[in-house]
Amino acid sequence: MQFRQQALAKLQSPEELDLPVRFARPQGWLVLSVTVVAMAAASVWAVTGSVTSTVSAPAIITHGQGSYVLQSPVAGQVTAVLAKQGEQVPAGSPVLKVRTSNGEAVVRTLDAGRVSALAATVGQIIQTGANVAAVEKVARAGDPLYATVYVPAENAASIPGDAAVDLTVQSVPTQEYGVLRGHVKSVDRSAQSPQQIGAFLGDSQLGEQFTKKGRPVAVTVRLDRSSATKSGYRWSSADGPPYKLTSMTLASGSIRLSDQRPVDWLLP
Repeated sequence: MQFRQQALAKLQSPEELDLPVRFARPQGWLVLSVTVVAMAAASVWAVTGSVTSTVSAPAIITHGQGSYVLQSPVAGQVTAVLAKQGEQVPAGSPVLKVRTSNGEAVVRTLDAGRVSALAATVGQIIQTGANVAAVEKVARAGDPLYATVYVPAENAASIPGDAAVDLTVQSVPTQEYGVLRGHVKSVDRSAQSPQQIGAFLGDSQLGEQFTKKGRPVAVTVRLDRSSATKSGYRWSSADGPPYKLTSMTLASGSIRLSDQRPVDWLLP
């Protein structure tokens, strides 16, 4: 009966206009205000802000002009090795002496450069076309070094010109000397095969190594110079390593991509 009387009373005065209106509590207004401000700030950041991203890929430090594999034009037995690994030689410099059926022949370099590897030894029998040496094409020993970063092809279009690059050099302790600084010089827009990379570096194994995850794009990086370091290049630490860098040193490159607005992720 009690509930029935309450229901009848409700029907008699459904509006309850004589009762005071209860507004939101102060705590509720605070939560609402914070939410509105946060959403407004996020909207402004999404339109005016930017997000920086990087792409990391294997790299190698060279003199930038590549290498070539010297092949023997004759077959026979190697009687003398005339060049030394690491030696700077002019074009036409003798590398090997080979005893052939027609007498002794000399295998010579094609272009000037630095002998980065020797694949022949005295007494070895070689065939015509055998790889006997790798020569890095560099005119002078003091020519500047570059880095080639082999970036996945899908990231090539996102790399801006002169983008900043950090290089972790394999032979340099990063915790002690930091990373090597550089900037993008050029981006090769065509993906490279293992054979192309191997021919450029003068090492087929490196060609296979740099294409394990697909055919990459070659990004040439200009190393930042510095007269304050022993190596002659700028590092994230003040002094860098107390020795000079050598060509054909492996590294890992981190390239800064173009900045993007967060709102672009939401737009088609």
